[in-house]
Amino acid sequence: MVSKNGNQTVYSILFIIGICHMLNDTLQAVIPAMFPILEESLGLTFTQLGLITFTLNMTASVMQPLVGIYTDKKPMPYALPIGLASSMFGIMGLAFASGFWMILLSVLFIGLGSAVFHPEGSRVAYLAAGPRRSTAQSIYQVGGNSGQALAPVITALVLVPLGQFGVIWFTAVAGLAVIFLSYIARWYASMTPTVVTKTKSAGKKSADKRFARGIRNALIVLIFIIFARTWYAKAISNFYAFYAIEKYDMSIAQSQFYIFTFLLMGAIGTFVGGPLADHFGKKNVILFSLLAAAPLALLLPYAGPVIAVILLGLIGLIVMSSFSVTVVYAQELVPGKIGTMSGLTIGLAFGMGAIGSVALGSLIDFIGLTPTMVTISLLPLLGLVTFLLPSDQKVSEWYSD
Repeated sequence: MVSKNGNQTVYSILFIIGICHMLNDTLQAVIPAMFPILEESLGLTFTQLGLITFTLNMTASVMQPLVGIYTDKKPMPYALPIGLASSMFGIMGLAFASGFWMILLSVLFIGLGSAVFHPEGSRVAYLAAGPRRSTAQSIYQVGGNSGQALAPVITALVLVPLGQFGVIWFTAVAGLAVIFLSYIARWYASMTPTVVTKTKSAGKKSADKRFARGIRNALIVLIFIIFARTWYAKAISNFYAFYAIEKYDMSIAQSQFYIFTFLLMGAIGTFVGGPLADHFGKKNVILFSLLAAAPLALLLPYAGPVIAVILLGLIGLIVMSSFSVTVVYAQELVPGKIGTMSGLTIGLAFGMGAIGSVALGSLIDFIGLTPTMVTISLLPLLGLVTFLLPSDQKVSEWYSD
């Protein structure tokens, strides 16, 4: 377990919170997984599908920094199982929804549950990390990305044969998460008088006022990077299935293999990124994750069906290698604000990506799938702004005594 001063890594807690992250994001993954089903059964437009994603991500993302700010001052261990209970109600609503507005209301409940889970889940990972912060964050984040990778499997194995009502089975997933998070909440609550003070003591560290502008600018650049990465990932995970159906003349189930490949390799990249950042530096991994993926992304719209699978796997592996790294980088920019920085990097930036989902859906309706896929292939090139980030060493110097 953990020592009184919190200097040991509690792998049991890390693995459980990672599993809970997987279950939480599996519930979120149900929503884009339903898109081909909803487009066919309810006749929804691409713009409406984009609005569904917008509702989910904006609810989760805008609330995340607010939850993080509050819980940095007053931790809320039992908010974790309560949040997943909200998601459970949302899943039930999706199963019975008969129209667009009922779907949006159900998605709202799922988004609220996610907004509560992510900042507090990230704090649990921080408290259980001991000296292995990047590794701990990778274990936590790979759970979430693994859950997202299940979206195409959900579509092919559950929603295609069972239809919209098949979503009802995922209430069991939510119930399992509530049970696990009740255990996590008890551990978290027991740590409050001791380990949580580690977070508060970190917050007493302050950079020289001369560096305040540099910290602010670094956060702006970091959010922009996450924004570009999220726009690209959302475009692939939400709309590439339609592109594969149109270009390669595939069924809904067959098209999901492309999304699964992208998301599964992205989950692997998320896990690998933490140790790579410990060895090569966080800024270097962030830079590599976008610029190395850029030429592959540019080739993707012109690839055949077999080469496209290979490219999607490589792009997912490379692009998502910086997922957990950006969270740790932000937390080190502003020590002591664990929940706030988690909410900012994962939440608010994902909200910006939600705007991208609406824009991309409208763009597809306006100019078509192929021109849109060619356009979004340019997004990884925005990783050039990573050169504006201060080095890991520079950030450490800002907070040196």
